[in-house]
Amino acid sequence: MAQLPDHSKDKRILRVAAVQFQSLPGDKPANLQKIESFVEQAAAQGVQLVVFPECCITGYWFIRKLSVERLVALAEPIPDGPSTWRLIELARRHRISLGAGLVEAAGVGVFHNSYVVALPDGSIHCHRKLHAFEHTAIRDGTDYTVFDLPEGFRVGVLICYDCNLIENVRINALRGAEILLAPHQTGAVRSKNPHLMGLIDRRLWDNRYADPAAIEREFRGDKGRGWLLRWLPSRAHDNGLFLIFSNGVGVDDEIRTGNAMILDPYGRILAETWKAADKMVIADLDARLLADATGRSWIRARRPDLYAPLTVPTGRECNTRTLKFEE
Repeated sequence: MAQLPDHSKDKRILRVAAVQFQSLPGDKPANLQKIESFVEQAAAQGVQLVVFPECCITGYWFIRKLSVERLVALAEPIPDGPSTWRLIELARRHRISLGAGLVEAAGVGVFHNSYVVALPDGSIHCHRKLHAFEHTAIRDGTDYTVFDLPEGFRVGVLICYDCNLIENVRINALRGAEILLAPHQTGAVRSKNPHLMGLIDRRLWDNRYADPAAIEREFRGDKGRGWLLRWLPSRAHDNGLFLIFSNGVGVDDEIRTGNAMILDPYGRILAETWKAADKMVIADLDARLLADATGRSWIRARRPDLYAPLTVPTGRECNTRTLKFEE
């Protein structure tokens, strides 16, 4: 595990953006056009890293209903697929780092829910979702993804449900991650928890221009922001890292709630939106906040000799796709 550096005199500042947008199912050209437009806007505002949602290139929740043949037609290899090439070209052209998600074809009959981060030098990093459930043919990833940006910040990637398991975020922190990229497709999903989730009436979304307040109340309430604030700040605070939350918004069979936000290592929100629209929020990440972050003190106080039971199966474990869960 990487040793946590001393940030007390750190002068690094990174301007980052979190984007929410409505992906069109299976329409990669249209989705990539939206990505390109946001990258141009971000670059014009001095952004150095822009984070897009999970599976935003291919579309997301419709995947579960596809035949394997249609999944084959949708998925692309990484790094040799056309969508990855386009991300690389955008990163090079605008001298910006950017991340976006798609379905990866990783071999004959092998698929992953993957997230590509393209860097300005033309290199890429790819994270495969560790807890995949979108289709029976989409497999779980097996590796954590932590790497350095050109500006010297160390970042990790966890896709949606990966972030719900606290062990995954802690391991990213132990590997030196200072920023967690958290691309999602979530909010307002079916749930057994009566206090948190539940579907949003499609009519509120369809009427969003005539009555924006009605849909924004849902996005700011327990189906959206309220639920996210029960756990996203904890992931940032308890591990002493910045967190960039990017999410889908609008119709995805269910209504995604957006709520793009950027949090600091104390779990405080630096920037957010609850608008029912494609939106981007921007914040400057000041590395000096990392030095005394409470979560980093807690990491230094760990007692690894006590934690062997964490690696012992309890018999209650099961594959994510078999659960009735809150996404």
